[in-house]
Amino acid sequence: MLKILDRYIIKTFFGPFFFIFSVLFFIFIVNIIWVQLGQFMGKGLSYWQILKLLFYLGVSVVSMVLPLTILLASIMSFGEFGERYELAAMKAAGISLTRVMKPLLGVTVVLSILLYLFSNNIIPDFQRKAKNMLFNIAQTKPALNFTPGQFIDQIPGYMVKFDKIYGENGENIEGVFVHRKASPYENQQSIVAEKGKFVPAANKNFLKLVLYNGYVFEDSHAGKGENVRLKQPDQAIKFDTLVSHFDISEIINKAIEDEQITDDYRFQTYNELNKTIIHTKEENQKFYTNVTNDIISQTNSVVSYMDKINKPKAAPKSQLKLDSVKTDKKLEIIYNAYNRLDNLKSSLDGKNKDISPNVKYFSKVVIYQQRIISYSVTCIIFFLIGSSLGSIIRKGGMGLPVIIAIVIFIIFYIINVGIENIAWSGNMNPYLAAWVPNIIFFPLGMWMTYKALTDSQLFDAEKYKAFFKPIIQRFSKNKEHKRYQ
Repeated sequence: MLKILDRYIIKTFFGPFFFIFSVLFFIFIVNIIWVQLGQFMGKGLSYWQILKLLFYLGVSVVSMVLPLTILLASIMSFGEFGERYELAAMKAAGISLTRVMKPLLGVTVVLSILLYLFSNNIIPDFQRKAKNMLFNIAQTKPALNFTPGQFIDQIPGYMVKFDKIYGENGENIEGVFVHRKASPYENQQSIVAEKGKFVPAANKNFLKLVLYNGYVFEDSHAGKGENVRLKQPDQAIKFDTLVSHFDISEIINKAIEDEQITDDYRFQTYNELNKTIIHTKEENQKFYTNVTNDIISQTNSVVSYMDKINKPKAAPKSQLKLDSVKTDKKLEIIYNAYNRLDNLKSSLDGKNKDISPNVKYFSKVVIYQQRIISYSVTCIIFFLIGSSLGSIIRKGGMGLPVIIAIVIFIIFYIINVGIENIAWSGNMNPYLAAWVPNIIFFPLGMWMTYKALTDSQLFDAEKYKAFFKPIIQRFSKNKEHKRYQ
C-alpha cells in the first residue's frame, strides 16, 4: 500500500508528466502536418478525415515521446524536490535517495510495460490505417476547385473554363466553355454559353449546371478518320437554357479508408515479425546462393580464358605463351581478356546493387521488431538519468533541466539514426544496432545514479575552477609589480 510520501512523490511527478507529454505530442503532430500538408491540398478532405489521419499518424510517435517525457518529468520533479529543500529534509529524516526514487521507478516500469503493449498491439493497427489512408488520398483526384480564367480538368471526362465566378457560394458563372473529352470512336462535343449557374442536384453524385444563351458544337464522326473530320464542319445548336449533369462520383465517393495495403512489416506484432524475419532470411539465403553461383561461374570463365593463353611449356604447340604470340594477335587476346574482366566487374556491381535492398529490408524489419522492446527499456534508462540529474542540479521549472534533457535526447536520437543507417548498409548486425543507444546510455544512467547517491557536486562550477586552477596559473602571466631595490 502506498504511503503518504509515495503518493506525494508520484503526484509531483505526474504534474509535469502530463503537461510535457501533451506539448511533445503536439510538436510531433505539427511536424507531421508540415511534412504531409502537400498531400491534403486540393483533395476535398473533410476536417474530420484530416483529424483522423493525423491521429493515426500521431499514435506512432508515442514510442519516441514517452521516453523523452519521462526524462524531462523526472529531471523537473527531482529538481523541484532539491530546489525546495525537500530532498534535504528527507535525508535529514533518514530517507535515502534510493527510497525517494523507488515509487517513481515502479511507475516507470509500469509505463515501460504499457509502452511495450501499446507498441506491440495498438501501433501496428494504426500504422496500417494511416498508410492505407495516405495511399488512398494520393490516388484521389483533386476536389472541385474552379479558378476563373483557367482550364480545369477536375470533372472526369471534361475540360471546363469559366471567365468569371461570383455569388455567395460561387454558384454564378460567366463566359462558360465546356469540352467533353472523347475518343476517336465517340462524337466530339463543346458547349459555349454566356452565363450559367450551379444548382443542387437530386443525386449528390452528379453536378448540375444550368447554362443560358449559348451553343452546342458537336460532330457525328464517331469511328471515322481524321480526314472526314477536317472536311465536315461541326453541327451548331443554339439554346436559351441548357441543363447538364456531370458525374462526379469518382471524386466524392472515394473510399479514403479502404485498406488495400496489408503486407507491410510495420503492421505486425513482435511474434508476427519473428515469422517475417525467418522468411526474409530464407529468401535472402536463396538469393545469395544464386548470386554466388552466378559470380563463381563467370569468374571461372575468365580464369579459364586467362589460363588458356598462359599454359606452361608442356602445353601443346597450339597453346603458346602470350609473349610468343604476334603483336596483332597479342593485342586481340589482351583486349578480349580486358572485356571479360570489365564484364565481370560490371556484373559484380550489378549484383551488389541487387543485394543492398535485401540487406536494407532485413535490417529494417529486425530493428523495428527490437525497438518494440528497446524503447521500453529506454524509458527506465532515461528515468535513472533524469532523476539523478534532477537531484544533482536541484533546479526545477522549464530552464536548465529542459535544456539538459533536450541535449541528452538529441544525442540519443543522433546515435539512434546513425547506427540505423550503418545497419541498413550491412555494416552492423541489426539486432545490435537496435540496442546500441541503450548500451551506451545505460552505463551513463548507472554512473549518474551513483553520483546522485553519493551527493556528488557534479555541476559545481567552483569545483571545476579549483581543478583547472593549477593549469591556468602555469600558462598565465604574473601580474604582480616587480619591486626594484
